[in-house]
Amino acid sequence: MDAETAQAIEIALAKESRLQVGFKRLSPDAVMPTKAHASDSGFDLVASADVIIAPGETAVVPTGIAVQLPADYEATVRPRSGVTAKTKLRVQLGTIDNGYNGEIGVIVDNIAEVGREDCGVNYIDGSPEYYESASYLIRKGDRIAQLVITRLPDVVGVEVEDVEITERGAHGFGSSGVK
Repeated sequence: MDAETAQAIEIALAKESRLQVGFKRLSPDAVMPTKAHASDSGFDLVASADVIIAPGETAVVPTGIAVQLPADYEATVRPRSGVTAKTKLRVQLGTIDNGYNGEIGVIVDNIAEVGREDCGVNYIDGSPEYYESASYLIRKGDRIAQLVITRLPDVVGVEVEDVEITERGAHGFGSSGVK
């Protein structure tokens, strides 16, 4: 067998063994999660409604999507780097447990300075309507977060009498410095 045929067989087998994750639209116009590139870690999650988030406020942005995870898997909602880098919006990490089958909501904080909400509204995509403000409008159809699927090990918690003492010990919360 030549190298080209072997590679084609390997690709075909890899496609057959891909994990399948089920997504259900909870509203007819909800956008199915997709990956921008086949090699991406996460599926893009899209807002299913317009949501304005004022400075200092937190909102749950609906997606109109439910997920059905295979046994022994979880999903994690994570920020999209462009939203974080270009706005004052911070998507909070969220865990979707295997048994949860309700709508995926994306928790978003607006960390902008309070007291500037009279300036107008920002758009997360920098569209022509953009002007300086501290409030943000997440529009229906905006890609707001990503969903990463992860296999979970079979773990059981047990009580122990002692915890092994390590070099680090109980030193945490920045105890090792920043340099």
